[in-house]
Amino acid sequence: MAVDTERIPARRRRLGDRLAVLGERDFTWFFVGYSTSLLGSSMAPVAVAFAVLDGGGSGTDLGWVMAARILPVVLVLLAGGVIADRFGSRRVMLGSDVVRGLVQAVFAALLVAGRAPLWAMVVLVALWGLGEGLFLPALGAIVPDLVSRKELLADANSLLGLSRSVTTVAGPTVAGLVTAAQGPAAVLLVDAVTYGVGAFALARLRLPARVANADGGEESMLADLRAGWSEFASRPWFWITTAHMGLFNLLVWAPFLVLGPLTARQELGGARAWGLVMGVYGVGAVLGGLLMLGRRPGRPLAVATVATLGWALPSGALAAGAPLPWVVAGALVAGGGSAVCGTLFSTTMQHWVPPEVLGRVNSFGALGAFVLGPLGLAAAGPVAGRIGVEKVLLLGAVWQLASCAVVLAVPAVRNRRWEGDGGREGEHHGERER
Repeated sequence: MAVDTERIPARRRRLGDRLAVLGERDFTWFFVGYSTSLLGSSMAPVAVAFAVLDGGGSGTDLGWVMAARILPVVLVLLAGGVIADRFGSRRVMLGSDVVRGLVQAVFAALLVAGRAPLWAMVVLVALWGLGEGLFLPALGAIVPDLVSRKELLADANSLLGLSRSVTTVAGPTVAGLVTAAQGPAAVLLVDAVTYGVGAFALARLRLPARVANADGGEESMLADLRAGWSEFASRPWFWITTAHMGLFNLLVWAPFLVLGPLTARQELGGARAWGLVMGVYGVGAVLGGLLMLGRRPGRPLAVATVATLGWALPSGALAAGAPLPWVVAGALVAGGGSAVCGTLFSTTMQHWVPPEVLGRVNSFGALGAFVLGPLGLAAAGPVAGRIGVEKVLLLGAVWQLASCAVVLAVPAVRNRRWEGDGGREGEHHGERER
């Protein structure tokens, strides 16, 4: 007799019950392929950086190359959501993996041949970013099709988030060793192979048929985009939490990433200390992902918002001049909160947004969350130069605490449950929510 894992409290579930989602054929294929390609993707930035510098490039040149990857992601996110809903997430992701794999193979070949001028690196990295921008909206939309029961969605998102956390920690470490031993071309070649594994896994999926472009086959992409915006804007819990995330990236995370290394160099012992902080952040994210396996909180968005309080801790510790152990402890809690928040938010979105518009709605959410990040990265240094590093970091920590309180005060966020979990706040399948 099958075990109804939904009725078993998370604290009493066996490990096998919490990993029941791995019994889903399509999810397991996708998880293996996605995790493999993630490992390669997390290795590649190290190789690209050393490819630029080893080729005689300056710090400014490296900045141009890195920006060439980020900008296309932001520019094509919305189009990626429309394309995913029109043609299906699997097709878009498969095409993205093939393109990115070819890009990295060409990049590696140019490095081996000694013919990788700066302009070629910029073009290749921009194509890499273009593939990522198409992949991301489809990723959020495909997960519900990978599992047969909605109660497994949270576990699926937990495992995918756990994979992201592990590869974020392991990838750069492996890339550093391989780059030192064999050069950046070897790392890029490995990345190309991992994209091939991801594409193979996607090709093996047997997903349910979806009606392409449910808004009408003859509608323009602009009309599809307007329909996606309508779905996004009609859900207060979605756009409020998206705005919360966007302002977090602008005011908290971006200053932390820019001013944290500066503070570490001046007060905590340098690069080794900063590496420890970021490494422990990754460990926290892994632990948070493990914690979420098999858990279904009654008010998931409220729990997700409370989890983001932890993001105030590392910035606050740096602003207060706390010793390194306190900063590391804050990073551990922040990493755990990041994993908890990501899992619960993704699962809530997948429960309440109709499948035929999920790619577009996810693209609006991703754009809103990340579009202000580059501005925060650019402004953190100049603003700190005017008012001081400590004040910028402290303002970020205070903002995070205050904004969480404001978000929790919104009933649409505080009372949101997963569909079927003891009541429904709002309407599903395309009707306007309140």
